[in-house]
Amino acid sequence: MFERISEGKLSVCKVTFGAEPKDYEIYAFVLKNYDGLRFSPAVAAVVKEAGRNPKRVQREVRKQVQNTGIGTKSQQALKLQQEQLK
Repeated sequence: MFERISEGKLSVCKVTFGAEPKDYEIYAFVLKNYDGLRFSPAVAAVVKEAGRNPKRVQREVRKQVQNTGIGTKSQQALKLQQEQLK
């Protein structure tokens, strides 16, 4: 299956190779025959964002929380008062 996304529209083309083709066979086919492939009519498609690594997201959240702090405004004010009295 070859998929082509252009201007938010998806079109596909199916090519049957037979038995499991090698990577170099597919590469040679694409280089030689890509211009002659007949793609389907374009259909509107939603482009998904790439999945983000959950550990990276967790690290970013932790950094943001450390910078801003947790708690209500009154709790933050009390913490600031305690630091000033030291």
